[in-house]
Amino acid sequence: MLLSIDFESEIPIYQQIKNQIIKGIATGQLSPGESLPSVRQLGADIGVNFHTINKVYTQLKQEGWVVVHRRQGVMVNPELNMETTQDYMNLLESNLEIIAAQAYLRGISKEKFIQIIDEKFSKFIKKGSE
Repeated sequence: MLLSIDFESEIPIYQQIKNQIIKGIATGQLSPGESLPSVRQLGADIGVNFHTINKVYTQLKQEGWVVVHRRQGVMVNPELNMETTQDYMNLLESNLEIIAAQAYLRGISKEKFIQIIDEKFSKFIKKGSE
């Protein structure tokens, strides 16, 4: 998986990397059990300090997206059947509320907002699982 970092973006670098890894998992570019580059290797590959990569991997591990093995390194969680907990639903609703408020304040209609969400969500639905 090729990561693309925008060093001029207002989105922090670690968040860009984390987001791209999660999207890679969702789209199937990264498969359950697939190894990810070492902290130092990924940092060198994309020109980012290894502490930044370590932060990304730590957060991904805490959220259950990856597992870390001493000998095998970091890999996409092979048991990636993520449960939808009430805590996650609360976080999702909170995040969407902020995004909806920002969209509203920028004059985006409810219809357009829903269309954007539908288009983005549809990118991750695997054929036959609808």
